[in-house]
Amino acid sequence: MDYAAAVTAVETYMAGLAGDDVTMILDLYAEDARIEDPIGSEVITGHEAIRTFYTFALQAVKEAKLTGPVRLAANEAAFSFTLRLGEEDSATYMDIIDVFTFNEEGKVSMMRAFWGPDNTRSA
Repeated sequence: MDYAAAVTAVETYMAGLAGDDVTMILDLYAEDARIEDPIGSEVITGHEAIRTFYTFALQAVKEAKLTGPVRLAANEAAFSFTLRLGEEDSATYMDIIDVFTFNEEGKVSMMRAFWGPDNTRSA
């Protein structure tokens, strides 16, 4: 995986989160991909289950912003970002680090999200 391709995938993911575009996000994933969001929760496997997860999760997302550069090592990319849930005057913010593992075709085969209660804050 080269750095430019990883950055493009992350930027597409962020645009999908911010734009409530489940299809844009799903297109990044391999058919048999898995997500663990957050770490320690049940692993979700396959396109249909992932579609259901994002359809529900994106209902509250109003904004998604990268908060640092994408880091790439071998076939894994890590990136930090903040989600705004709800309107600005009453928003909740979540600070998250996601790690994508890419397969040989450049699709995300695994996504792990690092966040917990201590990573959320009110406006």
